[in-house]
Amino acid sequence: MIYTLKLINTLFYAFSLAILIRVILSWVRFDPYHPVSVFIHQVTEPILAPIRRLLPPTGMIDFSPLVALVLLQVVQAVLQQLLLSLY
Repeated sequence: MIYTLKLINTLFYAFSLAILIRVILSWVRFDPYHPVSVFIHQVTEPILAPIRRLLPPTGMIDFSPLVALVLLQVVQAVLQQLLLSLY
């Protein structure tokens, strides 16, 4: 059980980190064709795109990474409690 919780925490941490890296890359105008940039985009876009479609337009500010980070924390907490209740 401990290893399962650690795995969940590690996966959610890595995904949150990928979202934060994507935000930082958008601020510093990193080359969008660089392999790191392409990888980060491919990993995060399946979560950010549906959130972006649901949020109303806010001009130049994209709030989908913030919403995704909050949702990730909620899902992580729910999964942890579910696993703890099973054991």
